[in-house]
Amino acid sequence: QVQLVESGGGSVQSGGSLRLSCAASGVTYSPYCMGWFRQVPGKARERVALIDNYAVTSYGNFVKGRFTISQDNGKNTLYLQMNSLNPEDTAMYYCAAGVGTDRLCTWKYWGRGTQVTVSS
Repeated sequence: QVQLVESGGGSVQSGGSLRLSCAASGVTYSPYCMGWFRQVPGKARERVALIDNYAVTSYGNFVKGRFTISQDNGKNTLYLQMNSLNPEDTAMYYCAAGVGTDRLCTWKYWGRGTQVTVSS
């Protein structure tokens, strides 16, 4: 079965950085896509970043070059490097896995989330 476990969240000041990690197991099918989403209470979930089998990446429009998604360690770990954080980035961040590619990813699996809080 697919399991996703996030870590690396925390509290930082505006302008600071965080690196989120997602330990993934069971994602042995192809094609696959993996990514990060975020959500705050009472608001819709937002797609933050995506990476697929071909290492093609894409980002939400609000990222504006501040974040980078990557994989390593045999693709068993997904990362999200976040720089220049601002209070609007405060949210629960979720790791996700799906079927497909960057062109069309059907999300199927979700982690429990890790909280990111940015203070001004």
